[in-house]
Amino acid sequence: MVRAQSRYVCQACGEAFLRWEGQCRACSAWNSLVETVVRATPRTGRRTATATSIGSAPVALAAIGDEDVPRLPTGIGELDRVLGGGIVPGSLILVGGEPGIGKSTLLLQAAAGVRGPVVYATGEESAAQVRLRAARLGLLEGAAGQSIAVLAEREVGRIIETGRGSPPALLVVDSIQTAIVDELDGAAGSVGQVREATVRLMEFAKGDGVAVVLVGHVTKDGTIAGPKTMEHLVDAVVYLEGERYASLRLVRTTKNRFGATDEVGVFEMAGTGLQEVRDPARAFLADHPEPAPGSVVAPTLEGSRPLLVEVQALVAPAGYGTPARKASGIDPNRLGLLVAVLGRRAGIGLGSHDVYANLAGGLSVAEPGLDLALGLALASSLRDRPVGPGTVAVGEVGLLGELRPTGGLERRLREAARLGFERAIVPDSKARLGPRIEGIEVVAVSSLRAAIEAALGSERTVGPDADSSSPTRRSPTARVLG
Repeated sequence: MVRAQSRYVCQACGEAFLRWEGQCRACSAWNSLVETVVRATPRTGRRTATATSIGSAPVALAAIGDEDVPRLPTGIGELDRVLGGGIVPGSLILVGGEPGIGKSTLLLQAAAGVRGPVVYATGEESAAQVRLRAARLGLLEGAAGQSIAVLAEREVGRIIETGRGSPPALLVVDSIQTAIVDELDGAAGSVGQVREATVRLMEFAKGDGVAVVLVGHVTKDGTIAGPKTMEHLVDAVVYLEGERYASLRLVRTTKNRFGATDEVGVFEMAGTGLQEVRDPARAFLADHPEPAPGSVVAPTLEGSRPLLVEVQALVAPAGYGTPARKASGIDPNRLGLLVAVLGRRAGIGLGSHDVYANLAGGLSVAEPGLDLALGLALASSLRDRPVGPGTVAVGEVGLLGELRPTGGLERRLREAARLGFERAIVPDSKARLGPRIEGIEVVAVSSLRAAIEAALGSERTVGPDADSSSPTRRSPTARVLG
């Protein structure tokens, strides 16, 4: 059997070379040569499992049959929710996360819940190490002990041969950075190896109708290691997030061809593996014996699920140098913008103070509906006055200090009322259209200044560096809607 040849192809201009060079001699691009397998003949490709029988002729959109996409439930409700109902046969899924976050644990639990045979190809661990994890998760005694076959193999060709010899319902490759292709000379984890391994596994998944899940490492900047084209090839990109030393874990999708990308799954790391959180809306609320300054609860919306999260802020006089601006779980640029708006439009001067902001539980939220809660937390910390108990706040803050509406307000407030909150500070324009929520008093305000007065009172104590040009007239009175 003739061994396939490889060439180093420039990713900028497409020129091929026999050996690696630091600079492409054709286009002068640096570090652009990637080892690539030279295919002698073009591949005809086999018919995919998801292809229809409409042929190659164009068909009217309305004439295409409505076929339900089959799913493989994993038995883990939170994971199935994120994937859109389960794993689609013939799909290629990439799961990423930091080392030690629980990727292998989650996939081993998911493999145990899939109905049908599963091949778990491990290149990082031995079969005995996988068995030890399965024993800790309690998977050896049940049906999973017989349905999951462990394959300690790194070479992609042999992994695919094993899958075609006895086609499984699910193939897990842990991890793609350790997989190698014999036709390439590069080390495991190189750009050429990772890309070629992904392409071959994709052809196997599409051609044989087997669902394939790849485990990917995450670099220091939080992205999955390897070429960006790897994320373009797969059908779904799933991230497992959370603080490594905390118990809560979040599962999100940044790409999903078979479902939404804004859903989130909440897990808790326990001694027996990742356990689903029964009430995710309450998971990110910290317990305080009494209201504390700098703490405000915000009802956020992750996909179709409302989550209540505690926004914590600490404001302290800066000792020397440039004041610090630190944020965890919040966009630092958004924090700096709110500090400027508070000083200019609300009389809360923080220019000479260190500002720290954090979301309890390790959650990361990017939606602008968190602005109002963050602004109230900063004002509360500066005045050392807590927000009233049982109060939530939601709304986007504009550069003029006005409050803008956020989507899904009714769902947010209903969830807050279910968890026992009795008062909500919301933008006036949205509250005017929203329905009355039983059990919660809705306070509608039109500006950040009015929201601070509604939450903390009308005390005019401000920082020593407050902008003297900011308006001093009293804000319009807040309207109580119910």
